[in-house]
Amino acid sequence: MNNEKKEFLFKEVMGNYPTGVTIVTTVTETGIPLGLTVNSIASVSIDPLLILWSIDKSVSSYPEFMKTGHFAIHILAEDQRDICILFATKGIDRFKHCTWEFSNIPLPILTGTASVLQCRTYRTIEAGDHTIIIGEVLSIQNFDKEPLLYHRRIFGPIPKEFYKGSEDGT
Repeated sequence: MNNEKKEFLFKEVMGNYPTGVTIVTTVTETGIPLGLTVNSIASVSIDPLLILWSIDKSVSSYPEFMKTGHFAIHILAEDQRDICILFATKGIDRFKHCTWEFSNIPLPILTGTASVLQCRTYRTIEAGDHTIIIGEVLSIQNFDKEPLLYHRRIFGPIPKEFYKGSEDGT
């Protein structure tokens, strides 16, 4: 199997794996907020609390994420498809088109999300055309909302029929 066919098949297989959707934010050394849509997060450890995500080395904000030392992972709520697309769009000031505020760390925190994890960079690992960033979780906010999911290039909420076992359907 040639590399081109393997790459296509790999993308097809991974696209069939449903994931949650997040936006990761940080600030530049001069205080300018940055953020991007990410679906590559995973919990790593409970002691200490660690989470990871990966960033493509070709992303324009890559150098800033490597320098910053802090970032926030926003797990998007089921009604935040538009903000997901906003932070995946290139060439615009994403923060002009959404509601957010600085935390005390300070990191840009988006409003309306399902949850937010504010982190300090714990370790980075080079991995092909990406870098894996492991963060130590410093602050957790949980707003008890259903998450936005991504599957086969479609964004959406968890289907209500998934909850068939409960009496009220939720």
